[in-house]
Amino acid sequence: MNDPTVLVLASGRGERFRASGGAGSKLQALLAGRPVLAHTLEAVRASGLPFHVEDAGHPGMGDSIAAAVRATSDATGWLVLPGDLPLVRPESLRAVAAALATHSVVLPVHEGVRGHPVGFGAVCRDALLALAGAEGAASVVKAQRAAGGVIELPLADEGIVTDVDTVADLARIEQRLASAPVPRH
Repeated sequence: MNDPTVLVLASGRGERFRASGGAGSKLQALLAGRPVLAHTLEAVRASGLPFHVEDAGHPGMGDSIAAAVRATSDATGWLVLPGDLPLVRPESLRAVAAALATHSVVLPVHEGVRGHPVGFGAVCRDALLALAGAEGAASVVKAQRAAGGVIELPLADEGIVTDVDTVADLARIEQRLASAPVPRH
């Protein structure tokens, strides 16, 4: 199988969520009767792509990405997907995966706003393994952009930019789901 692996990042501390009045982990907060993370994982499973959930406690996103890449080091590439994107669609995951066949980094965009998952080809393995701290993989994107290997991929999926950072975000997404469920095919 040559498909890249989806790295579901579920290690965050959710400080903004708690500061906004949330109790506990934002990934375990209920959304339409199920944890936020369950919605994200439903889309990942429906995509048919291999995946890895990185839920060990790490000090920053860079550390989480490095640990997840280390755990899946034989993958042909990676789609970095924070666990707090419950509206992301399976077809968006597949589109980013397909674009990795010809680009080293794929940046999904919805209406001019960059989102997730960000796709990284195997050429990025060593740089991803070296990540640490809160910054995430911005340095890898920058290096690959300089090398001409980055593409912005427009997607008609608000789910790639709709994350749960606060209690207000959770309520807004709950209303969105009540008015029109997100298709999962």
